[in-house]
Amino acid sequence: MSLYQIIFLAIIQGAAELLPVSSSAHVIVAEKLMGLDPSSPEMTFLLVMLHTGTMFAVLVYFWSRWKKLDLDFLKSIFITTAITGVVGLGLKKFIEKVIMERLLGESHAEIENLFKSLPLIAFSLLCVGLLIIFADLRKKKAGKAKLETRTSILIGVVQGLCLPFRGFSRSGATISTGLLTGVSRSHSEDFSFALAVVLTPPVVVLELHRLLKASQSVGLEALGLGHLLLPGLLGMIFSFAAGLLALRWLSAWLEGGRWKYFGFYCILASLGVASLEAFWFTQ
Repeated sequence: MSLYQIIFLAIIQGAAELLPVSSSAHVIVAEKLMGLDPSSPEMTFLLVMLHTGTMFAVLVYFWSRWKKLDLDFLKSIFITTAITGVVGLGLKKFIEKVIMERLLGESHAEIENLFKSLPLIAFSLLCVGLLIIFADLRKKKAGKAKLETRTSILIGVVQGLCLPFRGFSRSGATISTGLLTGVSRSHSEDFSFALAVVLTPPVVVLELHRLLKASQSVGLEALGLGHLLLPGLLGMIFSFAAGLLALRWLSAWLEGGRWKYFGFYCILASLGVASLEAFWFTQ
C-alpha cells in the first residue's frame, strides 16, 4: 500500500467519520476500487487507526463542552458502553458461529469477512438513511439535556447492532435514537461522540491483536512492529486533520435543523454502492 493510498483513505475517513454517513462504507468502497482487500488484517487495522485519528479530533473539538457535563453524563456513557459490549460481542459470535460457520459452511469465520460485501453495505446505508430521516421528522422541538437510564440502554443496543455492519453509521444511528427519545440535538451529539472516544481504544487493541496474529501466520513478524504499524500511524495523522474540519460542518448542520439531509445522502450512497456491485465489480 502506497503513501498516496494511505493519505487518500485517511482524508475520506476523516471527512466522513464524524458525519452520519458511515465513513467505513466510504473507505471500504475506495479500497475495493484501488484493488485492496477490506477484510484483510492490514486493512481492518488501518481502518481502526483512521478511527483513532478522528477520535483525537473529537477530543479536541468537544473538550470545552464536555468539561461542563456532570456525573449523570458519565453514568450514561458507562451504561451505554456496557450494553454495547454485550450486544455487539453477542451479535458477533452469533453471526460467526451460527450464520457464517453453520449455515454458510465457512471455516474459521470472522466478522471482518462481511466488510467486503457491497450488497450488505448498501443495505446498511439504506437502513440508517431511513432512520435519520425518520428521526428528523419525528424529533421533539424542545429536547431534554439529560439521558434517562432507559434511553442510555436503548442507545447501547442500537450501537451494538451497528458494530458488525459497515454502512450502518454508528453516529447516525445513536444521534437519531437520541432525537427520537426526546434528547436535545446538542446533547445527542455530545453523547454520541463521547461514546466513540470510549469505544475506539478496545477496538484498536482487538484489531492490533488480529494484525499481529495474521502476520505471524504468514511469516511477516520479521519485518518488525514498526513496519506493521506505520501505515496506520500515518493515516491517523491525516484523518485527525480531516476530522476537525468535518466536525465543524456536522455541528452547523445538526444545529441548523438539516439532519435529514444526511439521511438522503445515505440513501443515494446505498444506490451508488449497489450500482458499483452490479456494474463494476461483476465485470
